[in-house]
Amino acid sequence: MQLDSTHIAKASIKVAITSSREDEQRVIRELGKENIKSAAVDIGGNLIQSIPKIIERALVASRRSGVIKECHVHDGAVAGAAREAIMQVASKANGMNAGGKIGITRSKEHLSVCIFMSIGLLHLNEVVIGLSHRSIPDIY
Repeated sequence: MQLDSTHIAKASIKVAITSSREDEQRVIRELGKENIKSAAVDIGGNLIQSIPKIIERALVASRRSGVIKECHVHDGAVAGAAREAIMQVASKANGMNAGGKIGITRSKEHLSVCIFMSIGLLHLNEVVIGLSHRSIPDIY
C-alpha cells in the first residue's frame, strides 16, 4: 500500500489523541504493522514558555523510537514540524496552562507531527489540535 502525506498525518492524530499509555502503545504497534514508525510524548505547562522544551522532547522521542535517524536533516524536520504545530495552537494558549500529547509518525519521506491539548483554567478547557507535515530523505 502506498502511504501518502494524508495517511501519515491521520496516523499522527491517532497517536496524539490516545488517552492512556496502554492505548498509545497499542496504536503505535498497529501503525508499525503498516510500516509507519511512531512516537508520542506528553507535554504540559505554560505553552509559550515551554516551546523549546516541547521541541526538544519531540526530537528525543523521535530518535529513541526510531522515527528519525540522528542527523541534522531529520532533526530539523522534526523541530520545524513541531514548531509549526505549536504555532497553530499558540494563539489559544497565550498565557494559559496546557496539557496534552504530541504524536509523531513517519513512513519513508513523509513525517507528520500532531499536537493535541487541553488549554484552560480549572474545568473551563478549550481543546486544540495542531498538525504539520515535512518531507525528508528516506534513509534508514
